[in-house]
Amino acid sequence: MSSKSNKTSRRLFIKKTGISLATLSLAPKKIFGAPMFISNLKKPNSLINGVQVGVITYSFREMSDQSAEATLEYILSCGISAIELMGDPAETFAGRPKNNADKKRFYQLIYKKEKSEIEQKEQKELREQIKDNRANGDKWRKKADLSKFEELGKLYKKAGVSIYAYKPNFILGPKNTNDEINFAMKAGKALGASHVTVELPKGDHSLRLGKLAEKNNIYVGYHGHEQQTPTWWDTALKQSPKNAINIDIGHYTAAGHKDTLDFLQRKHTHIKSIHVKDRKNPKNGKENVVWGNGDTPIKDALRLMRDKKYKFPATVEYEYKTPSDSNILKEVKKCVDYCKNALES
Repeated sequence: MSSKSNKTSRRLFIKKTGISLATLSLAPKKIFGAPMFISNLKKPNSLINGVQVGVITYSFREMSDQSAEATLEYILSCGISAIELMGDPAETFAGRPKNNADKKRFYQLIYKKEKSEIEQKEQKELREQIKDNRANGDKWRKKADLSKFEELGKLYKKAGVSIYAYKPNFILGPKNTNDEINFAMKAGKALGASHVTVELPKGDHSLRLGKLAEKNNIYVGYHGHEQQTPTWWDTALKQSPKNAINIDIGHYTAAGHKDTLDFLQRKHTHIKSIHVKDRKNPKNGKENVVWGNGDTPIKDALRLMRDKKYKFPATVEYEYKTPSDSNILKEVKKCVDYCKNALES
């Protein structure tokens, strides 16, 4: 059987049963569609001692297949039962024209510190392709069927994966129309998400987003990088009861802040989800590292969430360099296990 046929059979199997074969990904290809016991595979459970450990599907950005079905396989193979879903797999499932840009290659070039002239040209061409893809997406959204997002949410739920957050691509910004923003929020609700996530904007755009979120009855969780500070979200929180926090505790550490646990306690009623990664502090170089080798208080934060019974999820965001003897799925699973060990001790 050809690899294309294998992929088609696998996707049809997922759609019909709601169960992924990702946990058997190291098995021979002939296993797909064969044994009857597959339908009895246990659903994942990453709710650990009251703390929901999830993953943002951005973590799988370098995997060759970026479809919603393949992404579900990746999630299940890591034993994860709740996620923050990126816009691309959701929208392509719903019928948006597929991107023709090699995003895996694009990200590789972005992260490469020194690039040849040929590589610089390649990166520029890929950026233009991505720009064209966005334009095609804008046209599609004007007529898109939101029921396809509901269908996707049900597909994931049947497989044992809930979608608590949705990160749409480039349609929550200041230059976007109200129609585009409303579409993103309605899509998030259709998927089953409690909040959409976006970088905290400058100026009054967070006021606009908050008001539109009120109309759509969904929260906006504002994410940040090293610009995060203990008071960074305060203005947005005052602007609307639907404005919320999506702190990244790894970036927060790399920014030099030492009050992560205090912040979580002070702001917990406004937090809808947190991003978790291990980074070093400025004194130690800020690197993004294998979990347990940085300065981010991951274990203490998770235990605080457990002990205080906070209900917001802890979202694994895989960003450190994949070791040569490993792969993305193995490393994401290690991150989940790291959380499990912290929460069970």
